[in-house]
Amino acid sequence: MKPGGRRRTLVRAWTALCLVLAAVVVAVVVLNRLDEAPLPAHEVAVPATPEIIVRGAYLARVGNCAGCHTTPGQPPYAGGPGIQTPFGVVSAPNLTPHEGAGLGRWTGAQFWRALHNGRSRDGRLLYPAFPYPSYTQVTREDSDALFAYLRSLPPVDRAAAPHALRFPFNTQAALAVWRALFFRPGVQPPDRPADEDALLAQRNRGAYLVQGLGHCAACHTPRNAWGAARSGAGLAGGMVAGQGWYAPALDNPREGGVADWPLPEVEALLRTGVSPRAGVSGPMAEVVFHSLQHWSEADVRAAAVYLQSLPVRNRPAVPGPRPSAGVLRQGEKLYEQHCASCHGSRGEGEEGAFPALAGNRAVVLAEPTNLVRVVLQGGYLPATAGNPRPYGMPPFMQKLSDVEIAAVLSYIRNAWGNEAGEVDTMAVHRARERRGS
Repeated sequence: MKPGGRRRTLVRAWTALCLVLAAVVVAVVVLNRLDEAPLPAHEVAVPATPEIIVRGAYLARVGNCAGCHTTPGQPPYAGGPGIQTPFGVVSAPNLTPHEGAGLGRWTGAQFWRALHNGRSRDGRLLYPAFPYPSYTQVTREDSDALFAYLRSLPPVDRAAAPHALRFPFNTQAALAVWRALFFRPGVQPPDRPADEDALLAQRNRGAYLVQGLGHCAACHTPRNAWGAARSGAGLAGGMVAGQGWYAPALDNPREGGVADWPLPEVEALLRTGVSPRAGVSGPMAEVVFHSLQHWSEADVRAAAVYLQSLPVRNRPAVPGPRPSAGVLRQGEKLYEQHCASCHGSRGEGEEGAFPALAGNRAVVLAEPTNLVRVVLQGGYLPATAGNPRPYGMPPFMQKLSDVEIAAVLSYIRNAWGNEAGEVDTMAVHRARERRGS
């Protein structure tokens, strides 16, 4: 090809690339404008009556807002220590009504826009570590009550730390692209008819709590490489970003599904953290302690009804490689030495105290991360009104090596009728490193 022809080809290619990029930019701008919620020119503030403030306090519990927006040892809602994400740390801001550091200059409409559209007071795009993809379903009435409660708190002069995100994830342009690809504001449902079937109304209330303010999908849904929920995989289980725990699928009876449980057992697990078939630990124990145990009886039942109504996706288990005979022998000896006194010689456990390991679906999860974390750092049910003095399991981080923990867990996962893949020593090592040991 002649030099002139090559130059013209390069010019045409460069021009085409620029046109494509320009089209992408225009599309991103248009899509982000479409999700903009117009703010009223003159907003009439909702009266912050005692009843509304009490309701807002309850909604803050439902959403577990303090879980991210409170730093231990600091006043409630005055800003959290930061949310770990695969892209860096996102600061959780001060929600008290301080004029400079908190929500003091916000209006109810601006607060609702943050929940519904993921935009800050000045219109900047918010990072989805603030789970507005779930909160977009929250009604304006609930948003106003929540805002009234936060405005009733004592103002705290504590500025949020800056985000610590890697480039380009620390730019508004990257957020705009992310939103164009993965976010659409929710459509508020029409008012329900007064004569709606009671069970349907209960299920709809549960869906609103689980999918909206409760933001269960934020942990229990798998994520793609961009940190967005995978399409069509809502509540199908996923690793909790930045925490190293696996949130089991809520639609799979092999993991966290409850479709075939008696309804009172589902309610007990949500409210107390323990039921005859399961107990919670790790991040879920914190959710039960800070949030779920404070839900009203009606809301707990509604959430349980909704979770039982999820279409069952009974995906077949894909076991990994089975442990060798030598690993099983080593694991059996370690189990007899360290575990059998509580969990029984045949993994039968002790009712009301120590969970059974035989037939325990948490033991045979294809992803063994939670099991490894419990053995390393201990397993503790939340202390709740319905289970005020829970039994706990001591940590074995300093007592057993990575090889020993892998061996004993591999044995437990393949004894007494259990069948699951071997626990790899490197999986234990990675979990230990995450704990900073």
